[in-house]
Amino acid sequence: MALGALRNSSARGTVSAVKLMAVWVAFLWLLEAVDTALGHSLDDHGISPRAAGELWDVVPAAFLHSGWDHLASNTVPLLILGFLAALAGLGVFAGVVLTIIVTSGLGVWLTSPENTVTLGASGVVFGLFSYLVVRGFVDRRPWDLVIGVVVAVFYGSLLWGVLPTDSGVSWQGHLFGLVGGVLAAFVFRRSRPAVTV
Repeated sequence: MALGALRNSSARGTVSAVKLMAVWVAFLWLLEAVDTALGHSLDDHGISPRAAGELWDVVPAAFLHSGWDHLASNTVPLLILGFLAALAGLGVFAGVVLTIIVTSGLGVWLTSPENTVTLGASGVVFGLFSYLVVRGFVDRRPWDLVIGVVVAVFYGSLLWGVLPTDSGVSWQGHLFGLVGGVLAAFVFRRSRPAVTV
């Protein structure tokens, strides 16, 4: 009975994670379609550094992109990493993503060069990557450790994105996204279940 309930709960959690990420990504593509139809006027909600009024754009900037190619490059890793992170529960996932968005956005706001506008979900992608890798070590749960190692193997090349190698790419958003993911792993750590003998 208990095992069956656990399986049902796990199956519901998996379905919820799939639905969440499908809706999120569909929303991003819809936003880009609206932005394109409006002549990219939504891009004004990207983050311009060190202007007090731009702090309001820290959250919406994570949902906007500078074109279809930009959005496409973020879609698959966001789907995969987001799904894996959402398996921990939708409440925890929301807290993790918000922590990443705020940390990445504030980092961009503080450190990006003047006369730049930063937008896109890549800060979230980098944050989910570091969250999943670090979470297993913080929580010391075997399954989370396995997920962290697999994510590190398949997506470890993301780390090159924190280097300032391309003037058109916000390495600041990537770097502070990574920081946000590590922070979220500690803030939302889960206690290990007690072992009884």
